[in-house]
Amino acid sequence: MTRENLWLLVVFVALALVPFAAELTGQTSWTRLVGQALIYGMAAASLNFILGYGGMVSFGHAAFFGIGGYVVGILYHHFDAGTSFLGVIPGTDQMLITLPAAILVAGLAAALVGALSLRTGGVQFIMITLAFAQMFFFLFISLKTYGGEDGIMVRRTNSLPGLNMKDKATLYWVVLVFAAAYYLFLRRLVQSSFGQIIAGIRQNERRMAAMGISTYRYKLVAFILSGMGAGLAGALMVNFLRFTSPDMMHWTRSGELMVMVILGGVGTLAGPFIGAGALFTLETTLARYTEHWMLPVGILLLVVVLTSRGGLMALIRKLTGGRA
Repeated sequence: MTRENLWLLVVFVALALVPFAAELTGQTSWTRLVGQALIYGMAAASLNFILGYGGMVSFGHAAFFGIGGYVVGILYHHFDAGTSFLGVIPGTDQMLITLPAAILVAGLAAALVGALSLRTGGVQFIMITLAFAQMFFFLFISLKTYGGEDGIMVRRTNSLPGLNMKDKATLYWVVLVFAAAYYLFLRRLVQSSFGQIIAGIRQNERRMAAMGISTYRYKLVAFILSGMGAGLAGALMVNFLRFTSPDMMHWTRSGELMVMVILGGVGTLAGPFIGAGALFTLETTLARYTEHWMLPVGILLLVVVLTSRGGLMALIRKLTGGRA
């Protein structure tokens, strides 16, 4: 077993023991907080794939996060009402159906957004992705059938055969398995020839195009894969919180994902998960003392960016002598 895999196993085991530790200490909220951090870490990691490895600064990534969540919410809404979506697609509360559906729909939305926005670059790309995200945001606000601004209440978590999904610990472990699988998928993707081409496009797109590589197509596929990952995270979040609303795709949510990536370390696999965990820990701790907790978080983010190139992941590597 390599050193990296050993570290991953240790972290996975430690995270798997969180529900037991929460029960022993009486801090039952730990399971909820760590579970949410894992899901946001997945969403941030999907953004980091196009940002850190592909050089595509998307400021509308929360749109795909919210779309994935709404797929679960809408399917449950029709399941609960005994109706069909558009009179064709029946509702369901089966996770083996809702999660793939969320990934597919988020991927289709990412294909639409990417096909148009990737024809530009720089500030124009940032603004177009932001504009698309706000379009989706106001679209779902206008859907009064699905709660409009109030969103959709999912009364019970989607079912998985053989598991008691009403149990918070079981749901947490399901989220942990998905987070671990997504991390391994991203690691494999980054190390593949496709990932190397995406990294090459980030470094010098003109040179890659001169080599005969269709940079637009590669960037579009990367953008779609990134959107699908965010959709999966959104679907898990709705199952975890049993609620979805347009706030999931607001531009401020995209900003939070960006903060998680920068705080943890741009262009690192574990960085977004670490950034998500750090942001949630800071928010929970500081919110006890002040409602303006974003101010010290912003100051900390500035300190990390200015003093530690590579975010918290770089700091961890220094402290461990490069072993982590």
